[in-house]
Amino acid sequence: MTLQPVAEGVAVVEAVERVDPALLVQLSRPGPRYTSYPTAPTWDARVGPRALTDRLQRAEAEGEQSPLSLYFHIPFCEQMCTYCGCNVVVARRRERADRYIDYLAQEMDLVCAHLPRRRRVIQLHLGGGTPTFLAEEQLLRLWAEITARFAVEREGEVALEIDPVVTSTEQLALLRGLGFNRVSMGVQDFTPEVQQYIGRVQSVELTRRLHDYSRRLGFRGINFDLIYGLPKQRLETFNTTLDRVLEMAPDRVAVFSYAHVPWMRPHQRAFDEALLPPPVEKFRLFALAMRRFLEAGYVQVGMDHFARPDDELSRARLDRRLQRNFQGYTVLPASDILAFGITGISDVQGCYAQNLKPLARYYRSLESSRLPAERGWLLSAEDRLRRDVIHQIMCNYHADLDALCTRHGFDARESFAVELPQLEQLEQQGLLQLEGLVLQLTPLGRVLVRNVAMTFDLYLRAQQQRQTFSNTI
Repeated sequence: MTLQPVAEGVAVVEAVERVDPALLVQLSRPGPRYTSYPTAPTWDARVGPRALTDRLQRAEAEGEQSPLSLYFHIPFCEQMCTYCGCNVVVARRRERADRYIDYLAQEMDLVCAHLPRRRRVIQLHLGGGTPTFLAEEQLLRLWAEITARFAVEREGEVALEIDPVVTSTEQLALLRGLGFNRVSMGVQDFTPEVQQYIGRVQSVELTRRLHDYSRRLGFRGINFDLIYGLPKQRLETFNTTLDRVLEMAPDRVAVFSYAHVPWMRPHQRAFDEALLPPPVEKFRLFALAMRRFLEAGYVQVGMDHFARPDDELSRARLDRRLQRNFQGYTVLPASDILAFGITGISDVQGCYAQNLKPLARYYRSLESSRLPAERGWLLSAEDRLRRDVIHQIMCNYHADLDALCTRHGFDARESFAVELPQLEQLEQQGLLQLEGLVLQLTPLGRVLVRNVAMTFDLYLRAQQQRQTFSNTI
């Protein structure tokens, strides 16, 4: 296999930079990020603990050799950043997390009662919130509770998200000693003016110190999260942020689009919307990041990630083996994902099940020995087909509709009779190329991959009757 050369990457970004701004405005519309299909607004409150219990029993029938993926939501943060789209509990006292860990253990016990043999784990992720809100003794206790119930593979993917401002070198050393091998650091933007406005002040020096220390400890797949489209961002200052990031050379960089959804996240109303970059300027911010990373030899992964060419995500994307789940892009897909903690989303045997959000209700459910699943979805055969198509587009910029339909027992021309004319229109707009029933995204299509994926979403029309999603640009 030949890795994507820098020259090809530059050709990709030059094609993106030539796009007519009027077309960008036309194409920018609300759309999901497709961490799941169907997406969460479709889910039903009638799918709860009983449905999840049934699917856990089916999962157990797969046997002890079938691995699992685990997610633990640690919701606590010392303060709310105004751009944040996560499910967060603002807390000053770390003692609040002790009770939360108690209930995480209870939830694990309820789940494990249905999985007496199937406990092998190849992927584990601590997300938040801020997982390193937990003090060292709390991290030790959480790990002990997990490993008392599950067997985490030494060669598995064991990852966590950190806020460098509240993370110590001692915490990193402890986590590495426990077996964590991947770390994702929130950066967003190093511009002081932007940092002050969004409530996230973090120096280049602090970030570099933690990055370099993580590297020395043996963490791999070190990721930085950047955000474009924030208030007061400008091309020249964002370019300086990219300079600093490239100097540190993390293994992976996620360049997320800021999702301005004040109807869902009321704290975002603190932003003066006049300070947000308009769609064309926002697109140029991403195109700049795209150029800088591709020129530096990174490979574009999915819609907004970049990875060094020797990283496993790059190799998987170039081989069309890349997968995606609620924890992000991965090369270690497990057939079932178990999520613990408030708002956690499990994906078990074709059942999505999302936990309660309020801490008090989450605690009461567990005190009643009841799984805290609040709503979810049972995937139909057609849902599974369309999920597969969407994930291939989102991960690998490519989909062989005939092959995918054959795998799922459908006829492609019959199943996608409505979608094929829409794909032809997207081809005319320059987002993809069609060869029979095989679609390949163009450089512009890679950036607007959500627009292409939306073509296959049967539920989207009803969802767009209300404000639900951020714009695709």
